Amino acid sequence: MASLFAAMLLASATAFHVPKPAMRTTMRPSTALNAVGVIYSTTTGNTENVAGYIKDAAGLDEIYEISEVSDDTFVGFDGLIVGAPTWHTGADEMRSGTSWDDFLYSNLPNMDLNGKKVAIFGVGDQGSYAENFCDAAGELYDCLKARGADIIGFTSTDDYDHDDSKAIRDGKFCGAMFDEDNQFDLSEGRAAAWISQLKSEGMPF
Repeated sequence: MASLFAAMLLASATAFHVPKPAMRTTMRPSTALNAVGVIYSTTTGNTENVAGYIKDAAGLDEIYEISEVSDDTFVGFDGLIVGAPTWHTGADEMRSGTSWDDFLYSNLPNMDLNGKKVAIFGVGDQGSYAENFCDAAGELYDCLKARGADIIGFTSTDDYDHDDSKAIRDGKFCGAMFDEDNQFDLSEGRAAAWISQLKSEGMPF
């Protein structure tokens, strides 16, 4: 009789048992925090400062040093904003004197940037290097364009005091140019205006 009663209790408990939810076995797909990557390299810190102004104006979270960016990460961004200083003035190539020099000729040739929105910024010194203002930005343009990038963000050469620049294409700068030595007080405003322009030209912020 006791064993029959115990069996009935066990059956009753089983009937009213609520099973635990099944454990999820699939992870939520990872997505990039920002569709647009601001990528730079620097020697004195000026280009990093400008990259920061651009990041803040765009409402992005991070900037990336090109030496720390993998090829997969570089091509994985939906849009790119890239910037460099100019140190090797007058040079035909490797003008920046930074990690960009190796990247442009060793890594970039293996990449397909067809149709990717790319904007370029340069940092130079009009006072000391008026004949070669932001030349490295022109090299970025040539190399990225050759890989199929859709370069946007051209700006006027007005309000600068330089003599010549390899960053000029069809009468305009091939991006936004900054001078932290002689026009540092204009940098944040230039960055904000440029970001507004990039948004209107389809940069996928």
